[in-house]
Amino acid sequence: MREIKVVDLFCGCGGMSLGFQNMGFDVVAAFDHWKPALDVYRDNFEHNVFECDLYDSSAETIVQDFNPDLIIGGPPCQDFSSAGLSNHSSDRAWLINRYVDCVEAAQPEYFVMENVPRARLRPVFKAAVSRLRSLGYGLSSHVLDASYCGVPQHRKRLFLVGAVGAEDGFLESYVAEHLSDTPMSLREYFGGALDTDYYFRVPTNYGRRGVFSVDEPSLTIRAVDRPIPPGYTGHPEDPVAIGPQVRTFTVLERSYIQTFPHSFKFKGTKTNLNMMIGNAVPVKLAEFVANALKQYINENHIEYVRIKTAS
Repeated sequence: MREIKVVDLFCGCGGMSLGFQNMGFDVVAAFDHWKPALDVYRDNFEHNVFECDLYDSSAETIVQDFNPDLIIGGPPCQDFSSAGLSNHSSDRAWLINRYVDCVEAAQPEYFVMENVPRARLRPVFKAAVSRLRSLGYGLSSHVLDASYCGVPQHRKRLFLVGAVGAEDGFLESYVAEHLSDTPMSLREYFGGALDTDYYFRVPTNYGRRGVFSVDEPSLTIRAVDRPIPPGYTGHPEDPVAIGPQVRTFTVLERSYIQTFPHSFKFKGTKTNLNMMIGNAVPVKLAEFVANALKQYINENHIEYVRIKTAS
């Protein structure tokens, strides 16, 4: 693959950047507005990192100056999430438009935008799709369960991938080719390294179970972490009762379930670490998408010339 310069918008602590970098893409710059995540990002990457409010219209100019071939990133998704506010008219939802503004300004050949699956049902997302099509991008939309993509975690995410001049659905065969037939369990990924057979995750209500086996994929890693509450008395579907053989995962274990490598350096308060880890794109899920796009580029690339708007 020829060198593909990448800019990561809303980079967080770097899950998307690391996944694409691992697949041979050249990440040249990253942007975010949350300093704790950026401090971690800077400790793990050598390229340009900007503490930048994407609401600021100057962001497009900075992105454009890097002349990226590919823009990646996940505009904050809390307002689209079933666990969030479900307020698609809020400022967070509006950040999708800012992502598209940067794509329009920089005119990359490709983009990858990540979000929660519910986002595709929202008017602001549908409007962004229409706008991206008007800019000349063919679009390929994929809702992926990370456990079928090399991640030991049930975590569904939406990836909207664009390529200039491509047919809609251009990435479908490349994605389907590498999806696993079965979900990946924690034991399959870690072997015995977690040193437990059962773990606890606080259910959203006590009508649901809270104890799970490592022979299943993990539930979605959340942006919060809670100990086993004294009020939890068990559930009929728990594989074992609460006891010494059941524990919660540590902050670092949660990062490993997000498929960050052990060499990745984390620092900060427990609250901030849980938030940045829980909000991150799993590294191997990013690798999965990057690999599909890499194959497409290798097989379909034609010379692309940006059409610059006269000033």
